[in-house]
Amino acid sequence: MALVLEFGLHSARWAQWAVTAIGAVIALLMLIDMIKTLRSGSFGVDLLAITAVVATMAVGEYWAGLIVLLMLTGGDALEDYAQHKATRDLKQLLDQTPTVAHRDVNGVVTDIEAEAAAVGDTLIVKPGEVVPVDGVITAGTSLVNEASLTGESRPLEKGPGAALMSGTINGDVALTMTVRKRAADSQYQAIVRLVQESTAKPAHFVRMADRYAVPFTIVAYLIAGVAWWLSGDPVRLAQVLVVASPCPLILAAPVGMVSGMSRASRAGIIVKSGTTLEKLAVAKTIAFDKTGTITQGVLAVADVLPAGDLSTTRLLQLAASVEQQSTHILARSLTHAVAAKDLLPATAVREVTGAGVAAQVGGQAVKVGKADFAGAPTKQATTAVYISIDDQYAGAITFADVTRPEAKQTITRLHDLGLQHAIMISGDSQTVADEVGQAVGIDRVYAHQLPADKIKVLDGLPAELRPAVMVGDGVNDAPALALADVGIAMGAHGATAASESADAVILPDNLEKTADAVVIAQDTMRIAKEAVWIGIGICTGLMLIAAGGVIPTIVGAMFQEVVDTVTILYALRARNGRRTV
Repeated sequence: MALVLEFGLHSARWAQWAVTAIGAVIALLMLIDMIKTLRSGSFGVDLLAITAVVATMAVGEYWAGLIVLLMLTGGDALEDYAQHKATRDLKQLLDQTPTVAHRDVNGVVTDIEAEAAAVGDTLIVKPGEVVPVDGVITAGTSLVNEASLTGESRPLEKGPGAALMSGTINGDVALTMTVRKRAADSQYQAIVRLVQESTAKPAHFVRMADRYAVPFTIVAYLIAGVAWWLSGDPVRLAQVLVVASPCPLILAAPVGMVSGMSRASRAGIIVKSGTTLEKLAVAKTIAFDKTGTITQGVLAVADVLPAGDLSTTRLLQLAASVEQQSTHILARSLTHAVAAKDLLPATAVREVTGAGVAAQVGGQAVKVGKADFAGAPTKQATTAVYISIDDQYAGAITFADVTRPEAKQTITRLHDLGLQHAIMISGDSQTVADEVGQAVGIDRVYAHQLPADKIKVLDGLPAELRPAVMVGDGVNDAPALALADVGIAMGAHGATAASESADAVILPDNLEKTADAVVIAQDTMRIAKEAVWIGIGICTGLMLIAAGGVIPTIVGAMFQEVVDTVTILYALRARNGRRTV
């Protein structure tokens, strides 16, 4: 509009009024935001730029003011774009989470929203589905995975009369349940409310641009004030302030952050904001959940315990051969433990729901299942299946949640990157947690921790061990992810609440991506700081020259755009970084 008025209609006065009016509105809006920032105890980078806009408008140098306004709004737009893109990528991930319940009314099953389930309703929970609301099982027996809520790695067998919690995962048998609590009052929603409370009290953190803003602003005001006082010309003030506009802080920092977030996205890590990268780059402590984070969250064969002369290899082979046609959770673990070529043909297969599987293998009658089904004299303390051959007890096979193969290397890398305090906060027993922690190099282990307890552990960390990072995947980790300075969710198989409350989400099911995220953050911050210092150095030189009246206001604004270009090009190097991940 100003260009048309000035050069098309040759009406400089109207062009000036147009620029001044729009500039005044934008400056006022930014001033309001800046006052809110100051009241919160922070110092924003916009004060100097707003002063430059007002000064240029006041002395009639409206084109210079317009250039400064473009720089200001451009920096804000870059930050908004990056945050919107990260949020959109995350939403696509979370939209895949089921929120439907299957209501059974007189044998007719209809799909309803989980929120529509009322107390007393009968629901069907299909195999592999997430339990939508709290309730009690009325029919069916299945293994239910409660790891996302309680941290307990072993699936629990539940039958009629047992309680079901929302957010847990059903096993391989359909369950019929009666609703005992509405969705809004369920266990899942209780944890979501805890997340909201944690989010409402974030730790104070001063962004890099704001830390540099205070000294840079003071120096700029001093040079501009002295130049005006010595010259007696208010235009001299505007000339200095135009070249002093904190473009390196307003543009270089956001461009560096956007570049770092883009690099993280290419590595399979969704980072929600630039501030997350800033905190991650200087983190001192990293905390991990155990089940599904340090461990794989799935049961694998731990020990094969023959009762007689049968070899461990033969006992495992027979058990896996019988179970190869079953869809039971433990059946899958058994068959994965034996090479496909070593599985023997099984005939006359008969599966007894809630008990086990019987079959003929190599002319022998083999039973695999519960202790009483196989005639076992004693039960194992851990999750196990029991085997009998020709009605004679032959042994047992136990299962355990196995540690991720990359876990130990990840902890070592994180230590090398400067996160010297690695802790694990688990809802599991102390014995199990200590064993896992020692195996991967954890510095301190907290066991028997409920969601509220995890918050207390993080909240109790001293200042010298902050910023603190929390890595988790379950619903029970969500409050801690929200409270931590940086929350990282394992999003490939994690819970919706965990991903929503986290500051970053790792999409590949690979724990080592946490170390990659730290590398990207440190590279990004190093490059962004260098870009800022380059810009500040050039701006300071230009201010000293402008103080002598050598640089006209419009030329100074153009010089400032050159500074912008230099700092932006340098900050863009964060797209590739300096270290490989």
